[in-house]
Amino acid sequence: MADIKLSLEKREVAGKKLAALRDAGKVPAVVYGGESEPVMVQGEYNEIKKALSLAGYHSTLDLDIAGKKQLAIVKNVDINPVSRKLMNVEFQAVSADKAIEATTPIVLEGFETSEANKLHYVVLQVMEEIEVKAKPADLPEKIVADASKFATLDDKLTVADLVLPKGVELADKELSSDQVVASIYDPAAEAAAREAEEAAAAAAAAAGETTEAADVPSDNGSKPEEESAEENKE
Repeated sequence: MADIKLSLEKREVAGKKLAALRDAGKVPAVVYGGESEPVMVQGEYNEIKKALSLAGYHSTLDLDIAGKKQLAIVKNVDINPVSRKLMNVEFQAVSADKAIEATTPIVLEGFETSEANKLHYVVLQVMEEIEVKAKPADLPEKIVADASKFATLDDKLTVADLVLPKGVELADKELSSDQVVASIYDPAAEAAAREAEEAAAAAAAAAGETTEAADVPSDNGSKPEEESAEENKE
């Protein structure tokens, strides 16, 4: 667990006044949970951004709120969809001796040495994070999954293959141990299959156009029989 410190000030403004706060280079935030009521806080934009990049949703932070220490984790971050700037942050107060749930990234390691990589296969990671439960000091920054044993297209890595650090357990008890975390595919074979499908579709379309053309009567410049008869009478 990273030792991440962040100093915050108590905040009085709310609502429409938050725009001026953000213009002044501050980020509004709130700390809730624990034994006290939620506390409205604010902090320097660059300091909060740096702390969030280090902690993510899986590491604890040592908050200093106007001189009062509080251990916390990041629970939610609001980002402006256009400017991508931080708009608001929610922290959850935690206790050092009580287990908490946190989102932890799953990192594949060793694939470059695998037989599958030598065959130019590609690993597809379908599960990139997982919810774990542990005391704050035991929360892992990541769960490492061994991808060095991938060899064939039938190989896959599941939740059951994940090795959790001591003191860490899965938070979702209903998560199936057979849930696929990563699998293998052959990009060359898939590209060939797509080309074959496209060629078949093009051939079918061409055949359809040929059939339609054959069904259309040809116009050789001859006049209908009735018109020819009328001309003969004249």
